[in-house]
Amino acid sequence: MGILELVTIALGLSMDACAVSVCKGLSVDRLSVRHMLITGLYFGGFQAVMPLIGYFLGSSFESFITSFDHWIAFILLALIGANMIRESRGETETLDSSFGVKAMLPLAIATSIDALAVGVTFAFLSVKIVPAVCLIGSITFVLSVAGLNLGRIFGAKSRSVAELIGGIILILIGLKILLEHLGIIG
Repeated sequence: MGILELVTIALGLSMDACAVSVCKGLSVDRLSVRHMLITGLYFGGFQAVMPLIGYFLGSSFESFITSFDHWIAFILLALIGANMIRESRGETETLDSSFGVKAMLPLAIATSIDALAVGVTFAFLSVKIVPAVCLIGSITFVLSVAGLNLGRIFGAKSRSVAELIGGIILILIGLKILLEHLGIIG
């Protein structure tokens, strides 16, 4: 998997965290550097750790499922993407203005579950996991901080657009993996 594909996956995965960051930005009266660092570290950190966990889980079972691993990658990415698209059409979540552990930890876990599934697919695709998770974490950090600021500036409309774009990207990546394996595209 090339750098462009990894960046595209990282952008797709980070859209959930970016969308929640937009909502968090709406919930505070005044943003500080502390808010931005907390948001970026929680979301970026979890988006980096979860695919790493998924990678090790997937590596454990790789020998059992290599004959249909491309289907697993396609199905997981398509389901994650479809769920993000579905969520983009739903109601805007209301978030409290707290940046404490009790508020941020559940959000970070919830927005990174899809990254766990993507990490499983990485095990089947021979991805260099350390650079991949560093890239995913870094991009998520930056987009979460940007989302927080966008929330203060633009409002709730940014959330649904970010989730829609992220969902479409993940579905397209899954489709590309499947078509490459089937020999339809090179």
